[in-house]
Amino acid sequence: MIYSFQVITLFPDIIQASMGLGVFSQAQKSGILTLSCINPREFTSDIHKTVDDRPFGGGDGMVMLPEPLEKSISTAKREHSRSKVLYMSPQGTPLTHLKATALSREEGLIIVCGRYGGIDQRVINSFVDEEISIGDYVISGGELAACVLMDCVSRFIPGVLGHKDSAEKDSFAGGLLEHPNFTKPREYKGQNVPEVLLSGHHKKIQEWKRSMSILVTMVKRPDLIKAHISQTELRGLLVFWQQIPKDQRKTLGIEQLHEKDFHG
Repeated sequence: MIYSFQVITLFPDIIQASMGLGVFSQAQKSGILTLSCINPREFTSDIHKTVDDRPFGGGDGMVMLPEPLEKSISTAKREHSRSKVLYMSPQGTPLTHLKATALSREEGLIIVCGRYGGIDQRVINSFVDEEISIGDYVISGGELAACVLMDCVSRFIPGVLGHKDSAEKDSFAGGLLEHPNFTKPREYKGQNVPEVLLSGHHKKIQEWKRSMSILVTMVKRPDLIKAHISQTELRGLLVFWQQIPKDQRKTLGIEQLHEKDFHG
């Protein structure tokens, strides 16, 4: 089955330019997924192709008119009737690893991009299945947010990534951040690649990566630790951490940790 992304936007060039490179573009060429844009201006009847108007009750900005958006969504639905309709909004459900995984199991997505002061609430009430947010901040329109969403979701569509396990090993896949990664040369600016990664001992390497994922998460996102790591495992990590030479802790990005951090 080919996964379908349809984006309703006043600025299709932003979408096409942003998604025209990298693995997403390759996936389109391979026929794994499709991307199309629908411009609400195509469904206006006046000479100016008006798609917005002043909000009732006053306020800053303009609000996108419901009729062009409704016709845009209806057009998208005629092409892919079972696609889920999303609206990119700072008021929406946060985009997370789990949310992206769930969306990748849909048959397709119709993504509505707002502009100006947003869209008429009645469009959301009548046609939108879910609002999605990429963060607690506001940007000029939904296009960049839609690109973030599509890039994120596409990684979980079978065949998009070169290695089938790549997405499963990314940061947040198991509720933790990813371990540090290294490549050639073995020594760079006085910093050496950890010997275990050069050992060829796959079990030890996997154990090291798991432990380092936890330590990195403790440094960068300590809020995630309590939900995924037991106190028993934390105590075991203390021994692992103590065995890492102090100069290498900086190389690994965990020099901020102290013994007290392992006692909850």
